[in-house]
Amino acid sequence: MCMMLWAGRPTLLRTVALNKNHPQFLTLRVLAEDKFALFDDAMLVDLLYCFVRLEVDSHDPLIQQLVSEAWKRLDKLPMTSLSKFSVCLNDQGMFDTRLLGRIANIVHQNLSSIDNGRILSTFLNTVSNLVSPRLRDALISKVDHLLDETDWPQVSNARRVMQFLRTTKCTDRALLEKCNRIIICKIPTMDVDHICMIMAMFRSLHSLDFKLAVKQRLTEEIDSSTDPPAFTKLFMSLAPIASPEIRDRLESTAYILADEFEAWQVIDIAETLQEIQSRNFILIKKIASVIQRNLDGYRPVDVCRVTKAFLMLHYCDQELFTKLTNIMFRFLQRSFLPREVTMLTSMLSMLPCPRLQEGVISRLNAVVSQCHFKDLLAITFVVAKWMHNDPSYHHHSTTSEYVRLLQTLSCRCLESLQTADRLNLLLEDLKYVSGEWFDEMILEETIATMHRMIDQINWKNLPEMSYFLLRTHWLCPPLMDRIASVAIKDIDKIHPSAIPNILRPFSMLNYDHEGADGLFDTCIKRIIPHISSLDPEVLVMLASTLAVANYFPEELVKHIFKIDFLGKLDTNLEILTDTRSTLIRQRLMQLNRAVCLQCPEFQVPWIHDRYCRATQGQGKASRSSVKQQIHTMLAEVLGGIDYVRTAVVTHYFYTLNFEFILDKHLKPLPYSKPGFLQTSDEGKIHWSRNSLENIRKELPPGAQRVCIDFLASGRFCKNSQHMKAEPLIRKRHFEILGYRVVQIPHFEWNSMELSTPDARKEYLKKKIFLSASP
Repeated sequence: MCMMLWAGRPTLLRTVALNKNHPQFLTLRVLAEDKFALFDDAMLVDLLYCFVRLEVDSHDPLIQQLVSEAWKRLDKLPMTSLSKFSVCLNDQGMFDTRLLGRIANIVHQNLSSIDNGRILSTFLNTVSNLVSPRLRDALISKVDHLLDETDWPQVSNARRVMQFLRTTKCTDRALLEKCNRIIICKIPTMDVDHICMIMAMFRSLHSLDFKLAVKQRLTEEIDSSTDPPAFTKLFMSLAPIASPEIRDRLESTAYILADEFEAWQVIDIAETLQEIQSRNFILIKKIASVIQRNLDGYRPVDVCRVTKAFLMLHYCDQELFTKLTNIMFRFLQRSFLPREVTMLTSMLSMLPCPRLQEGVISRLNAVVSQCHFKDLLAITFVVAKWMHNDPSYHHHSTTSEYVRLLQTLSCRCLESLQTADRLNLLLEDLKYVSGEWFDEMILEETIATMHRMIDQINWKNLPEMSYFLLRTHWLCPPLMDRIASVAIKDIDKIHPSAIPNILRPFSMLNYDHEGADGLFDTCIKRIIPHISSLDPEVLVMLASTLAVANYFPEELVKHIFKIDFLGKLDTNLEILTDTRSTLIRQRLMQLNRAVCLQCPEFQVPWIHDRYCRATQGQGKASRSSVKQQIHTMLAEVLGGIDYVRTAVVTHYFYTLNFEFILDKHLKPLPYSKPGFLQTSDEGKIHWSRNSLENIRKELPPGAQRVCIDFLASGRFCKNSQHMKAEPLIRKRHFEILGYRVVQIPHFEWNSMELSTPDARKEYLKKKIFLSASP
């Protein structure tokens, strides 16, 4: 009987695995229970695979018997059966067991003999939680070799590779490119479910070419995706990259289907609305009502997802947020999982809760000793925020509770830093950390820890290391020099798209050590041969970063300002998030301005006049008290309010803090006569649209135009008075525009030496008149 059934095992198992009610299912089960010890290795694993696919419970005695028998034969299993066995273990939730650890070891020992893409990509998925850095690198190298040497047409294999890279937090850009190319070729023939699954899992890992192809393919499927499950997948994948017109269609359909969505589907819809920054408040209100009906069935992570989505959507519903707050407090009071407590606490801190409820601090105290460094930082940020916002903070008992908890957290964070020995893990934990408490209490110790592990800086973690230094505005010459030396040494291993991130701290923090010059030259040589293959926004960010450091590679600059390049950039910007798109447009404008001012021989036209007029004044706060103070004193020093102008908009749309004119005898000239200045409705001063030569001619003979540039604390590195690049660029460009630039650093203006009005006036006189004397 056994052999008769097994003669046609492939077809039989495929059929049975699709239907638990198949008439042969019970026969197979009885056969497996009685004869499993007699089965050959492949037959044993195939049976286990069949029952796992039928979702037989992992505690079922049959499953346990089959797993145990396969374990005994582990070293003899062929690679095909071993990969299938590892899938079974994963499907049964055995992600980090000793058994999978043994499989990972067998894979490592036999890696050179694996030449089947499906088998290798399966192992990538199943052992990803257990691989060491050494095995991870070996697996990636093997996959890269197979992609180059063999025909690897299956999308599922490429998808598993990308999933492995995401799980192991490894950004191998060259390998991602190859996987993207495989998937892009198959998009026209892929079904919508498969496309949406890939988009949902790997959105941040895909190239813009992939997203453009997906956008076109999914747009064709809008009319046929009308049932709630299919539409939810389509909405999640297409809405973030769709045009405004397509988004409107999707939102209209979402409103119609809202009451039919399952509890988990409506959360996905809400998060997508948050991602696209939807302002369709009728739809948002409808989705909120559906979610409110399902609140009691949500897990802690679901409630946090809902809360974050509606907060980011600026949805105002006091009743909903009160319910969410109460539910999260209930979850928090009975949770003992550090990651869950951290998640709930962080989300509660975003809500308008005036203070922590009774018992929350004790719950935090209970889990602190179990928390990883990343969770400690998150909890500390939340407690510091609550302490600052709590109206009862000055009450002694409340203050002592907060302070004791913060002291405990600070000690635990410092202990974690002192014992840290893996730079990559530390960089991962620090990826999204910020806040005053971190800057004041932990940042310096963090830099010291990184300096201790300086030998672990390699070409693979250069982008993350550079990003951390840039984000914290901390200038550390030893770390910067190490980054530069590693990048120069291993430049051929670094993917061109990673170069802008590596260069940015050197550029923005104005690090001009001799090693920096070699780094910029080396990176420029590396990237020039690849400019036609890189995404347009990568090139814009690179050229902008180089321009800040006063590098203008002619081939790169002229390539960016070609009409076809700008057209492609516009197309790509449509599928980026609004925040990212705005950033790229701003960087392109800044690059255009720098090239026009510093490289007129390139003959690049100024194409951002309309853009600057449209964005002028957006996001600008009112003048600070310090600038108002300087304005008043400048008027007194120069002879009256008519002698100084504020918020002057120059040619190329720079905004000056203050401007005035001195004649050839250094005597201030008033602005009382009409002429070369035009006043806007907002009270700002605009230069007329003349050439720079004509603007200079409008001054009386021998006169000079002077601008005052106040340098706030943000214009300097956090750990020193080292000036960042931005004020230096402004000074360079203002001088090209015909100004003499007087810079006033905040630490001079706010010093004890200038604590009186008379001292400050004398300071301004020296800056203005003595520095201008021959």
